[in-house]
Amino acid sequence: MNQVNQSLLEVLKAKLGLAEDAIRYDFGELTITLSAQDLYQHMTQLRDTPGLLFSQNLDVCGVDYAEHPLRDHLPGRFAVVYHLLSTKLNHRLRVKVFCVDDEQPVVPSVVEIWAGANWFEREAFDLFGIVFDGHPDLRRLLTDYGFVGHPLRKDFPVSGHVEMRYDPIEKRVVYQPVTIEPREIVPRVIREDSYGDV
Repeated sequence: MNQVNQSLLEVLKAKLGLAEDAIRYDFGELTITLSAQDLYQHMTQLRDTPGLLFSQNLDVCGVDYAEHPLRDHLPGRFAVVYHLLSTKLNHRLRVKVFCVDDEQPVVPSVVEIWAGANWFEREAFDLFGIVFDGHPDLRRLLTDYGFVGHPLRKDFPVSGHVEMRYDPIEKRVVYQPVTIEPREIVPRVIREDSYGDV
C-alpha cells in the first residue's frame, strides 16, 4: 500500500471508527463497507472532515450478487458502490453499502451531499430496482416509464419480457410478447480424449 493510501487509512480509522473487516485494499484502491443506516452520516463526514475532504462523487452503481460464488457469506444480494475523489488531497475511495432487504432494496440518497449523484442514483434505480430513500425525483432514466422489471438484475431474462415495434397501421409504437426463440449461441466443441497430447 502506498503512502497516500496508508495515511488515508489511518484517518478513516480515526474519524469513522471503522472495524478492520470493513476495510479492504484491492487494485491499488481502498474500499470501505458501511451500513445502510449510517451511510448518510458517514458520507457527510467523508466530505467535510479535514484529512478526507471527498468533494466529488465520481460514480454510483448498483451490484447484484445473486450468482456470486460467495453469495452465502455476503450481507445482502444488492449493493451500491460509490467512487469518491478528494481533489485537494489527491486520494480516492470506494465505498460499498449492502441493501438489507433483498426483495425491496433501499439505501439513503446522497444527493444532498453530492448533487451529481442524482442521475447515478436514478440509473441504479432503473436498472437494479434499488430505491434511494430521500431522492428528490426517483424515476426511470434509461427505460420506458411503463417498463416492467429491472434489466441488470441477474434474474431478468436476456431477451426481456416484451418487445416494441412501430406499427404503421396504428401509427404508433406498440408492445408485444417477445418473438425471439430462446437459443444457445455458444458453439459446442467436441474433442477426442487425446486432444493436445504430443
